[in-house]
Amino acid sequence: MSGAPGVVNEAREWSAEARFAVYYAPSRASAWWQAGSEWLGGDVESGVSCIPPQPQGLTRPLNELTTAPRRYGWHGTLVAPFRLADGVTPDGVLDDARGWAQRQAPFQLPVEAATLGDFVALRPTAPAGDAAMRELASSALRTLGGLRAKPSAADLARRLAAPLTERQRSLLLEWGYPYVFDEFRFHMTLSSSLAAADERAALVAWWHERIAALGPLVVDSAALFVEPAPGAPFVLWQRLPFRTGGVV
Repeated sequence: MSGAPGVVNEAREWSAEARFAVYYAPSRASAWWQAGSEWLGGDVESGVSCIPPQPQGLTRPLNELTTAPRRYGWHGTLVAPFRLADGVTPDGVLDDARGWAQRQAPFQLPVEAATLGDFVALRPTAPAGDAAMRELASSALRTLGGLRAKPSAADLARRLAAPLTERQRSLLLEWGYPYVFDEFRFHMTLSSSLAAADERAALVAWWHERIAALGPLVVDSAALFVEPAPGAPFVLWQRLPFRTGGVV
């Protein structure tokens, strides 16, 4: 990693256009955090830039293949980005998120690299891991859902124009996002949309070897991420440690 670290986690006044999200992010001290940050070319907590690896078999630099996930930082979504409802403050979101996190127990999550459509991502290797992450995300949404502003008419129209099932449309109208509760599938995105199958295969192969060395993810915290302005890169604002105790 290189470059001067930025201060991204101190209290500040966010604009009304800022969006907040609860993401899973590996512990800052973990090899998983370093590996993911290097892959995406930057640490969104410290602001330090990283030199990404170059998997064998690629003809393009890796950073050309990771533009989309790089804006969001190394994460897996638990509560999708939302603007704050009238009267809700960032500190209020932080207080509720911390309280939710302190009610969660740490656990391990074995993962694998796979293609999801045209994307490459990490996902749980077993249905039990999928279920554990779905329950974690659902409890976070139930805790924080009342703090979000309702989607604008334009946002709603844009999302409703996508090919959604009736269940997903219902969830979108009620919760502001269609992929929640039973429609939620935990993943950590590793690439932009890639048309070339050989590029996707090269990324999966690289992560297959890396995962063997890293072992399972340790889900012992979440994090509040912030998009300071529309289209701006997300930053990790605050870590949300789970209650203390051994990892299950």
